[in-house]
Amino acid sequence: QLLMLQGTGIFIHPNDLMNNLDEILKSEQNYILITFDDGLKEQYDLALPILTELNIPAIFFINTINHIEKKVSLVHKIHLVRSVVSTVVLYEKLVYFTGKNLSLSEVKKAHEFYRFDDNLSAEFKYFLNVLLDYKTQEKFINALFLAYFEEHEILERLYMKTDEIKELIKLGFVGSHAHSHSPLGLFNLETIRHELTISKSYLESLGNATIAFISYPYGTKEAVTGAVARIAKEVVYEFGFTTKVGVNTIES
Repeated sequence: QLLMLQGTGIFIHPNDLMNNLDEILKSEQNYILITFDDGLKEQYDLALPILTELNIPAIFFINTINHIEKKVSLVHKIHLVRSVVSTVVLYEKLVYFTGKNLSLSEVKKAHEFYRFDDNLSAEFKYFLNVLLDYKTQEKFINALFLAYFEEHEILERLYMKTDEIKELIKLGFVGSHAHSHSPLGLFNLETIRHELTISKSYLESLGNATIAFISYPYGTKEAVTGAVARIAKEVVYEFGFTTKVGVNTIES
C-alpha cells in the first residue's frame, strides 16, 4: 500500500508540515503524511520496520491512559469483547442493561454515523458510543471484558512500551491521541481540557520534546466541536487531525 501511495505523491515528515504548512497546502503536488492512532504495539513491531526500509516518515498518535493509569482503553475493550461475543448477543445485553432501545430517528442516525458498518453493528456502536455516557459504557463493557480477558496481560500485549515511544519521539514521529480515547465533544470543558493536557504533558516529559500534533479520537464533528478545537489551541497544540474525508488545501 505504501508503494502504491508512493506513486501518487510525496511522503512528508510531520516537521515538514510544521515548517512549511502554507507551501504544502498551496502546492499542486500531492503530499502525504502517514498516521497511526492508539499507540499499538503492532504498529511499532510491524509497520515501523517497513516505514524504515522504505525511508517513509509517519506520525503515531498515542493515548496515555494505558501508560499513566495502566488501563486498557475502553475502545479496545469494546473491540476485544466484540471479538468473542456476537453483535446480536451484545445488542440484547445492552438493551437489557439500559432498559432502552433505539428510536427510528436514532436508527437512521446510527446508519449515517457508522456508514461503513452493517446495520446491526452500526446501531450497537451508536447506542454504546454516542448515546451512553462514558461511565455507563464503562460499567457495561468492563463486566464483559473481565469475564473473558485479564487486563494486565492485554496491556502488555497490545500497547507500545515506554522506550519504544521515546524512540519514536526522538524521530519526531509522535503526537497525542488524547488521554483515554474518548469522543471529546461529548464531554464538559473541564474534562476536555484534562484529556488534552495530561496527554501532552506526559508525552513531552517522556521524550523531552514538544508535542504539537493531536489526532482527535473518533474525529467526527460530534467529537471535534469548536470548544474542543479552542481548548486544544489554548493548551498549545498546533495541528489537529480529524476523520473528515477529503484533501487538505489552504482554503479548507
